Amino acid sequence: MIEQLKKDLKKLANPQRAKISRGFFKTGIGQYGEGDIFLGITVPNQRKVAKKYKDLSLIETEKLLKSNIHEERLVSLFILVYKFSSYAKSHEDRKKIFNFYLKNAKFVNNWDLVDSSADKIVGEYLLDRKKDILITLAKSQNLWEKRIAIISTFQFIKKQKEYVWTFKISEILLSDKHDLIQKAVGWMLREVGKNISKDIEEEFLKKHYKDMPRTMLRYSLEHFNSDLRTFYLNRSPIVE
Repeated sequence: MIEQLKKDLKKLANPQRAKISRGFFKTGIGQYGEGDIFLGITVPNQRKVAKKYKDLSLIETEKLLKSNIHEERLVSLFILVYKFSSYAKSHEDRKKIFNFYLKNAKFVNNWDLVDSSADKIVGEYLLDRKKDILITLAKSQNLWEKRIAIISTFQFIKKQKEYVWTFKISEILLSDKHDLIQKAVGWMLREVGKNISKDIEEEFLKKHYKDMPRTMLRYSLEHFNSDLRTFYLNRSPIVE
């Protein structure tokens, strides 16, 4: 089944789009996506392929996730999310997928891969469970595990109107130097403001805005009015 899936993806390949994707996802030497191979397939088409092969076994899904082709990894994650949300009804089934995801986290190695799966698997699984694993992930030396930690809290924000863990993970990542972490933290803080309360978000900003990297702060302020954005940005030291 996996070989036919790969053939289906290759039929959808677009060299021009692939070239653009290589630049967009920073695949150059020393960049975060160094060496990643792109076929140039739109996300909607990847979702169609994933739906077609939603019954792919976990063993084959793992092989696909370890591919050096970006779209194959993303399709494997779409399949995994589908299995988790549609098929895995028992606690044991969901736990198996959750553990599978964390075991293979190093292959969830670009921002779109994380953002398409972390909250839907890790966040969803942890909704009513102990969440200490997120602290471990946030303190990891691996860029993608750190992004998984903060993006997973999106599910708590959306489904439970819960922000405590977003703030906990944000504090751990507050001084992170990587822009992909700064953007992710700022995004989740912004979602707290949008989905729960701007006042609650602002409590966090008042406490930390002087220490926040400018990128993180700028992302967190996007839904505030221009005067308030200016207030915080002008009084924040430039920490890049």
